Amino acid sequence: MGEFEVDGEEKLIVAAEYLVQELRSNKSLTRNAKKVLGSLLSELSRVVIVSDEIEQRLNLVCEKITAREVDETMIWDLGSDAGNEFLEAVNELRGLIDRVDGTTEEEVSLRKAHDVLQTAMARLEDEFKHLLVENRLPFELEHAVEEDSFGTEDLILGRNSEDHIVVDLVRPEVISDLKSIAEAMIASGYDRECIQVCTTVRKEALDEFLYDHEVEKLSIEDVLKMDWATLNANIKKWVRVMRNIVQMYLISEKSLNSKIFGELNEIFVDTVTAPVMQLLNFGEAVSIGPRQPEKLLRILEMYELVSELLPEIDALFSDHHLGLSVRTEYREVMRRLGDCARATFVEFKSAIASDVSSHPFPGGAVHPLTNYVMNYLMALTDFSQTLDSLLMEHEDVEDLAIPPSPPDVINQVEEEFTYDSPEKFVAMKRHFYSITSVLEANLQVKSKLYRDVSLRHIFLLNNIHYMTRKVLNSELKHIFGDRWNRKHTWKFQQQATEYERATWLPVLSFLKEDGSGSGSGSGSGSRNLRPRERFQGFNSAFEEVYKAQTGWLISDERLREDVRTKASMWVIQAYWTFYSRHKNSVSERYIKYSTDDLENLLLDLFAGSPKSLSNSYRSSLSSKTTSDQKFQRRSLRVTSKGKRTKL
Repeated sequence: MGEFEVDGEEKLIVAAEYLVQELRSNKSLTRNAKKVLGSLLSELSRVVIVSDEIEQRLNLVCEKITAREVDETMIWDLGSDAGNEFLEAVNELRGLIDRVDGTTEEEVSLRKAHDVLQTAMARLEDEFKHLLVENRLPFELEHAVEEDSFGTEDLILGRNSEDHIVVDLVRPEVISDLKSIAEAMIASGYDRECIQVCTTVRKEALDEFLYDHEVEKLSIEDVLKMDWATLNANIKKWVRVMRNIVQMYLISEKSLNSKIFGELNEIFVDTVTAPVMQLLNFGEAVSIGPRQPEKLLRILEMYELVSELLPEIDALFSDHHLGLSVRTEYREVMRRLGDCARATFVEFKSAIASDVSSHPFPGGAVHPLTNYVMNYLMALTDFSQTLDSLLMEHEDVEDLAIPPSPPDVINQVEEEFTYDSPEKFVAMKRHFYSITSVLEANLQVKSKLYRDVSLRHIFLLNNIHYMTRKVLNSELKHIFGDRWNRKHTWKFQQQATEYERATWLPVLSFLKEDGSGSGSGSGSGSRNLRPRERFQGFNSAFEEVYKAQTGWLISDERLREDVRTKASMWVIQAYWTFYSRHKNSVSERYIKYSTDDLENLLLDLFAGSPKSLSNSYRSSLSSKTTSDQKFQRRSLRVTSKGKRTKL
């Protein structure tokens, strides 16, 4: 029986041919042989009948599927029932193909069935795409947590994390249809085609969202070429979009993916990786740009947001293989933003030290540098935790010494820092102390630009007072502490005292009885002057002060009132004493001003509007000297008022 030593279908054919030959030989058959042949005949009949039924069913299903090709109407537009009917036909076709034996006679039918199945898969691919596109829901930021837009100095980042919100990106009623189509295509071996169409459609939706919200596809070169106004606007958009994409859009996208495909993370990662990388590329471009101080608050905002979202990125891209590139790039951008923030902060301190002026600031008012620095520090307190952490990572005392700082700056910083023994924001406090010390040193240099010594003191008074008030009236008070505040309050009070001495001692030296006032200027050489000459000298000196100092500016209303009041104490008391002693021995024409006049004139000082005196200020004798009691009351009132004044 060597001819039977073959396998599979050929063996069956050889056996059948041998059996036919034996039956044709007219040999008589035994009962057992007849029984076996009867069983064989029955089995052959069954196989033929089943094959015929499969063939018949196969033809019917193929006709049902191909009939749809004539109608261009999308099946699921007719409703889910029509779609499910088509899917049942597809699934049955796939089952019939598996049952077809594949004999020579059935090869044609089998080939036809496969062709029809391929046609059905192409149709399902179109239907799947159509359902995804036509039932897509827009993702609007109105549904997301909004961030207010602030100016650079007023920048505040909202830190209250909201619960994750999953929004519908596709109409919920078609999810089951999409899932059924995906299952049919995957079971038929067309999983790649199904995944590809879903990835393409959903990626286009995310790209469209970014485009609608003006998030452009920018190269690093494009970002580096931007002016600050344009870059600032783009960073604000980036922060707003980045937060909502991670906290809402990606979570919703992954939820949609799970509802349709189950746990196939590959689809989600392939869909969102390119847009996420686009956002990260912008962050990287910002981090390698010039270290300009005006960028620091925005960079800190970006770094703080990226740090906050890190756990969510890890959760979204948790698959070690598929999500590794996104997680790695995300951490790298976060590191670069942190390094950029720290370097920019150090550059900010250096910029303060190197700020040079060739002309004095008009009127001795608060210098723009002081205003900028203190508002800058106030804004930085919104990022205290973040900034302190970044500075602590690279704590370096050398950063406190920024040329051309005076030699005692570091010692002063260390003394104040050690005394206060801060427990929170250690690195940040140390650097803030350094910044204000550098600022004060710079202001001292700028004060030398004023020729008038009195104006130097007004300039320093204004600026140190401004620094102190900014600290007291903001979160900076928790950074600098009480000792810093007390020390700087004493500093501006000392400047007020120095101003009074420099300005009014020379003027009032004319009213001293021995004429030996310690002041200099218009009052010197008055030792041998007669009373009328002393009145004349005082008048001239006072008018010179008035003309100059009405153009000076003390913008803080309370400080201006305090300085004026103390000036009144000096001037009016001395003038009243001298006048009361010589009023009967000096002609009226030499007594130019009453105490009322002087007090009113002193109210014009430090308003920033230069004025000059004329003879119209000269009062009649009757208006100046109604009674000695009036002068005394005026003097006592001013003195009493001065005692209540605290600079």
